Amino acid sequence: MSKIVAAAAVRGSHGIVAEAEEKLSAAIEKHGEGQALEFPETAFFLPMAHALLGLEVKTLGEAREIVETAKGLLSEEPSEKLWLPYLPAALDAGIATLLGEELIKAIAYLEGEEPLEGWHGFISDTILRTLGIQLVDGRLPGFAAVVGAAPDTETAVHVIRELQKRNILTFLIGNHKGETMRDQLIEAGVLPKDASETEDGDLKKAWWGQYIVPLGPDTESIIYALNWAIRGALTFGGHKKGEWKQCLDYTRARIFAFGLGLGDIDDLKYASGAGAINMGFPVICDTEIPEIRPSGVCTYEELVRELDHQRIVETCVEVRGVKVTVTKIDIPVPVAAAFEGETVRRDDMHVQFGGKYSAAFEFLRMRPMEEVEDGKIEVVGPDCDSAEVGGAMPLGMVIKVAGRKMQEDFEPILERQVHTIVNHAMGVFHMGQRDMSWVRISKDAFKSGLRLRHFGELLRAEYLQKFPALVDKVQVRILTDESEIEKVLAEARPVWDARDARVAGMTDESVDIFYSCTLCQSYAPNHVCVISPERLGLCGAYNWLDGRAAYEINPAGANQPVPKGKVIDDVKGQWEGVNEFVYQTSNKSVERFNAYSLMEDPMTSCGCFECIMAILPEPTGEVHGVMIVNREYPGMTPCGMAFTTLAGTVGGGMQTPGFLGIGRLYTVSRKFISAEGGLPRVLWMPKELKEALADRIKARAEEMGLDGLYDKIADETVATTMEELMPWLEEHEHPALKMPSLM
Repeated sequence: MSKIVAAAAVRGSHGIVAEAEEKLSAAIEKHGEGQALEFPETAFFLPMAHALLGLEVKTLGEAREIVETAKGLLSEEPSEKLWLPYLPAALDAGIATLLGEELIKAIAYLEGEEPLEGWHGFISDTILRTLGIQLVDGRLPGFAAVVGAAPDTETAVHVIRELQKRNILTFLIGNHKGETMRDQLIEAGVLPKDASETEDGDLKKAWWGQYIVPLGPDTESIIYALNWAIRGALTFGGHKKGEWKQCLDYTRARIFAFGLGLGDIDDLKYASGAGAINMGFPVICDTEIPEIRPSGVCTYEELVRELDHQRIVETCVEVRGVKVTVTKIDIPVPVAAAFEGETVRRDDMHVQFGGKYSAAFEFLRMRPMEEVEDGKIEVVGPDCDSAEVGGAMPLGMVIKVAGRKMQEDFEPILERQVHTIVNHAMGVFHMGQRDMSWVRISKDAFKSGLRLRHFGELLRAEYLQKFPALVDKVQVRILTDESEIEKVLAEARPVWDARDARVAGMTDESVDIFYSCTLCQSYAPNHVCVISPERLGLCGAYNWLDGRAAYEINPAGANQPVPKGKVIDDVKGQWEGVNEFVYQTSNKSVERFNAYSLMEDPMTSCGCFECIMAILPEPTGEVHGVMIVNREYPGMTPCGMAFTTLAGTVGGGMQTPGFLGIGRLYTVSRKFISAEGGLPRVLWMPKELKEALADRIKARAEEMGLDGLYDKIADETVATTMEELMPWLEEHEHPALKMPSLM
């Protein structure tokens, strides 16, 4: 390691730890040692200290141990005359820096100084779990921590577009001589300036949707990205507090992140970079800095300079070993998953289709090989260049696919992909499905030459690329002629109704094979999802048909057939074949699994779950029911824990009787904890979740002879504690209170 780098990192660590100690002393003097200290929406206290030191720091007084540990990691600068090994000193300085930065930011939250307006600040556990499925299925192959600012706006846009094309999540951090990359991207129109420039008034949602998240304008804000990463080891890896080596090995092996330094590198940036290198995250800079080539800390190089901004992103990807694919599709705008969350505001819109403004739909059918002319793209009606700027047009997308392994059951799966595929085009917004879609094309995309036929080119290219085992030929008709649209809709609606009836009518007993999903094993090595017709994956993204289609597409992939085998217990849902598969696939950590039970050998959870189900012990010690909380709900629940705290006890590939991660639609399945009585056991759920499932809950309750059950399920408007909940349930005569106790 370069002595220059080591010396700078050591100097930087001394400065930040001293600042942390000073701020802690001032905070204790102002608030007292018992003052609560916390980041918002996390079950991991101060996550870096929790993971590396095993500390559950809840108060200012308890934070003293962080300072003392950090001070113990500090060393003197390398001597000019006497040579001593200085790699360990530099790495220790990096850890001390991370601990100091985390404490400084936690105190800033206490004082109301964070997050700064227009910046994100701390990243919640909820966001970590929400992005979990993208992290594990490859849509989000890694993340970049961009520290500083580009030399000019044009370069800033080029760098961010290169990252977006590779679907790399980018955190914007710090500044260079007072200028931030966030401001450069706002100036270029890449990022919205404020909430008024977003489609739904949610600035943070817009940032995450574009894979560009400004964390803070100072270098210390890098801790928000790094303690988010370390929580991956705790959440998905199942590692415990204080298992510092396992946590650092996990981030190095499984989280593909890197630092990208733009502009001058001062002592604090060197020290923060040393902290990132400890986690296996290399640093690539655009300035003349000493390089650190392989030393065994990162997978490849640790510190690399790349002065050419045209290839700096490519260098970052090479150095970290990020596995990305960039496919060139012959349309005039870039195509990547990073554009999926991009919105097109009304003022930036050239034309829109559907929504409440016109008719719009997408309809996909399987056809025999001879009936599909691969690559044929037709536009029936006027193109979007005939629309009034800012106006609306009708739109229909009719897709015919043919393939030797294509099946009718796969039609809805491929049809749902239209939303994702169209959104991958930069400057295009898509929402909804079937005849409820809404599409916008931006002025910039239109000026670049985007026309309706390019939707057909995009759909064909991505279907052939993503589904090569199913799809051999694709033909697309783009309709803007209203009479033609009405004609096709009359054909499509009965098909949609029949599809819904076919899926809804499937039962676990009607099939001999379930499907596994091990996508999350890249993050939770011992977790195995078993997906049946009546129980979708806990992330909510995969049902039984999706699993079957995925296996057809990639027989060696994460979705494998699981023969049920001999029935062991049909009430609890246990089969010999499933047990054997789960045992082998969970690295022999899970011996048996009950598909329909919450209380005995339930399925494991990874961390990507949409909801958590938990038992609700009563003051008497009995347990008559459960609550279900979705990850979007930030408030307190009757079990005494918010979602983020509760999630810390459920994930990581563990079986936890009484606690279970689930997909929200599992709530209304006939097999929903049927071993314990099913839907009547639900006592409480957040209002948003309850209303979203209202029609389904009422239909399922009616099927069970429990009319009125929906109104007997409490939400946060009536109770957030057991003391409030029990009288309300008794008053409303909830049926669970007359059922046997679960414990």
